[in-house]
Amino acid sequence: MDHNISKHISGNFNQELENVRNHVLAMGGLVEQQLNSALDAVNDSNAELAKKVEHGDYKVNAMEVSIDEECTRIIAKRQPAASDLRLVVAIAKTIADLERIGDEARRIAKVALESTAKDQQGLLGNIDNMGRHVSQMLHDVLDAFARMDAEAAFRVHKEDAKVDREYEALTRQIMTYMMEDPRSIPKVMDLVWSVRSLERIGDRCQNIAEYVIYFVKGKDIRHTSQDDIERDIIGK
Repeated sequence: MDHNISKHISGNFNQELENVRNHVLAMGGLVEQQLNSALDAVNDSNAELAKKVEHGDYKVNAMEVSIDEECTRIIAKRQPAASDLRLVVAIAKTIADLERIGDEARRIAKVALESTAKDQQGLLGNIDNMGRHVSQMLHDVLDAFARMDAEAAFRVHKEDAKVDREYEALTRQIMTYMMEDPRSIPKVMDLVWSVRSLERIGDRCQNIAEYVIYFVKGKDIRHTSQDDIERDIIGK
């Protein structure tokens, strides 16, 4: 087990916590695959791939329920305290956000099931760029979770501000497109919702980064400024 984790947890149920952590990483890997497949489906207008993403969401949901039950059993059986309890709490919160990221990936995939006009390809390209940025955030925060690396988690945490700026720029671009061609509004609304989904995924990745920092540092950094996190918690 990673040193950052093993130094926090007692030996009596080390293996139980290691197992549940591995299940979280497996769920994270599936969610990451779902997101990338959804982006590919939209970019390539691949309805078959989009349907696979929709079907895969059931597996994501089942994994969340299973891991949540594992966490409940650990709490009931071991009555963990201090850092042991922090790890279980961090895991329970992480899987909730991963499940919601899976939901957003399914919503994005639905765009591929709609007939997208050729003159919207420029918009799709920009959405794909934002999507790949968010996908990298998810990959990086899962890596930070695997290693329980607070500094890596903080780097992901800071990326969400860039995603927010991309979201605002894309939203303005889409609104301009709709004003220039009001007939496009029904179809382009699908793109509006997919951009919104990507912004929400960025928020979820930031949440997971906060859970990692909470476990490693024992500090709740919600509603804390980036400067304060860096100075007082990360120690830079």
